[in-house]
Amino acid sequence: MLDGIGRRVRAAGDAAWTTDHRIGVGLVVASAAVTIAVGFAGPSVVTLTLGPRTSLLPPWYLPVSWGPLPEWIAVPALWLGILLGALGLWIAWRALAGGWRPDNHRLFGLGALLSTVTALVPALTSADVLMYAAYGRIQLLGLDPYETPPAAIFRQEFDPVLYWTERPWQDTPSVYGPLASASQWLAAWLGGGSMHDTVFWLQLFCLVPFLLTGLILYRLTRDEPAAQSRAVLFTVLNPLMIWAVVAGAHNEPLALVFAIAGLAMVRRNPLLAGIGIGLAGTVKVSLVWCGLAMLWAYRHEWRKILQYAVGALIPMGLAYGLWVPKALLAARRNTGYIFPGGWAQQFHDLLLRFLNPVVADTITGWAGWAGMVVIAWMLSRVLPWRLAPGLAEPVDPRRDPLTIAARTAALLTVAWVVNAPASLSWYDVMAWAPLALVAISRLDAILMWRGAWLSAAYVTSRSVQFSDPILAVGTFLRDWVSWGAQMLVLAAICWWWWRAGHEFPFARRSRRRTPTAA
Repeated sequence: MLDGIGRRVRAAGDAAWTTDHRIGVGLVVASAAVTIAVGFAGPSVVTLTLGPRTSLLPPWYLPVSWGPLPEWIAVPALWLGILLGALGLWIAWRALAGGWRPDNHRLFGLGALLSTVTALVPALTSADVLMYAAYGRIQLLGLDPYETPPAAIFRQEFDPVLYWTERPWQDTPSVYGPLASASQWLAAWLGGGSMHDTVFWLQLFCLVPFLLTGLILYRLTRDEPAAQSRAVLFTVLNPLMIWAVVAGAHNEPLALVFAIAGLAMVRRNPLLAGIGIGLAGTVKVSLVWCGLAMLWAYRHEWRKILQYAVGALIPMGLAYGLWVPKALLAARRNTGYIFPGGWAQQFHDLLLRFLNPVVADTITGWAGWAGMVVIAWMLSRVLPWRLAPGLAEPVDPRRDPLTIAARTAALLTVAWVVNAPASLSWYDVMAWAPLALVAISRLDAILMWRGAWLSAAYVTSRSVQFSDPILAVGTFLRDWVSWGAQMLVLAAICWWWWRAGHEFPFARRSRRRTPTAA
C-alpha cells in the first residue's frame, strides 16, 4: 500500500506542469496579489488597524466606512495565497533545475515590483510593526524603550501612537539592538505622532533592505545566469518571504542586508566583512550565525581573522559598549520564548505534566541547542559543495572563503530556525539569502515546506476576536498541522543524512565524501 502511494506521489511530482516556469511564476504573482488585495481591503481580523490617516502617505487601503473584510473571506484567502506561493516557488525552482533560463533583469524587476506593492498596503497578521512604532515613540518622549514598555504610558494617558499597539507584547520592553532602535526613533520622528505614517516609514525600512539584499546577491552572481536566477527566486521573488517578511514589515532585512554586504566582501576585504557583520549585530544578534560562518571561512588565516574581528568589534563595541550597553542584556529576553507551530510547544507541554515550568523551560531550551548541533552536523555532511560565483579562475570550493562562508551560514541558520523553540517564518529570510549561493539540493524544498506551513499557522496569530470556527481551525493548524510539518522537516534532514552514509563526528574518515555540485 505504501509503495503504491509512493509511486503515485512520484508520478504526480514528475508531471510536466511541475516544471513549467509559467505556472510557477504565475502562482507567485497570484500569491502576492492575494496578500495585496486583502491588505488593500483595509483593517480586519488579519489586517492591522493603524489609526487615523492624516496624510496621503501609504499604506493605502479602502475607506474604513466600507466595512472590514469578513474573516471567512480574509483568513481562507491568505491560507490559499500562501499555498499558491509555496507551490509556485517549488515549480519555478524545479524549472530552474530543469534548465529554465529566464531574463534575470525582468525576473528581478518582477520581484521588486511585487515586494514594493506589498509594502504599500497595511501590514498583515503580525503586530510587530506596531511595537516597533511604539518603541520609537517612547524614545521621542525621552524615555528608555529598554526599560519602559508601551503599556506603562498608554494605561495612564492617551498617546496617538501607543494607543494603537496590540497584545501580547504591550508590557514588553524592547529586545532590539541599538541600530534597530535608531531606525524606530527615525520612523517615529518622520511619522509626526501618527501611527499610520510611522508604520509607513517602518515598512520602507523593511522593504529597502530587503531589495538591497536581493540586489547584492544579484550582482554577486552576475557571471552565472543560473545562479543569478536562483538568487532572485530565493530573495525578492520568494513568495514565502514576500508574505512573511514584507507583508509583516519585520526588521530582519535591516540586519540581513549588512550581513550579506559583509559576506560579499569575504574574498576581498576581511575588515569590511567584519564591519558588515558587526553592523548586522547592532540590529539583531541572531545574525551571529552568519558571523561564525565568516569566521570559519578564515580559520586557517590568522591575519584575516584578526582583521575580521577588529571590523566586527568596531560597530559592536560602539553600539553595545558605549552607546546602549543595556541593549545586549535586553536581547537575552528574546531567547526564553517557546512559540507554537514548531516542535518545541508539544514537547514543552509534555514536560509540564511531570516538571515545574522552570525545569521544563530549561530542558526545552537545551534540547533546542542540542538539536541545532546535530542538524548542523548532518547538513555539513550532505549539503553539496559548489564554487560560489565571482572568480575568474576555478578553485577548490573547499578553499574559497566565500563558498565556505555561504555554505556554513546556510547550514547554521537552517539548523537554528528548525530547532529554536521560538522560531517564526520570517526568520527564514536569514537562511534563504546564503542558501542562494549554495548548490541546489533537497534542503531548498525542505525550507519551502517549513515556511509554507509555519506561515499558514500564523495567519490567525493576532490577539483579536475570531469566530469560534475560524479560531478552532487556526489553532489546530498551528498546534498540530504545523507541528507535524516541522517534525517532518527534522525527519527529512535526518533521513537525508542517513541515506548519504550517516557519517558520525570524530570518525577516522568519511564513509562518503560530501557531494560536489557540477
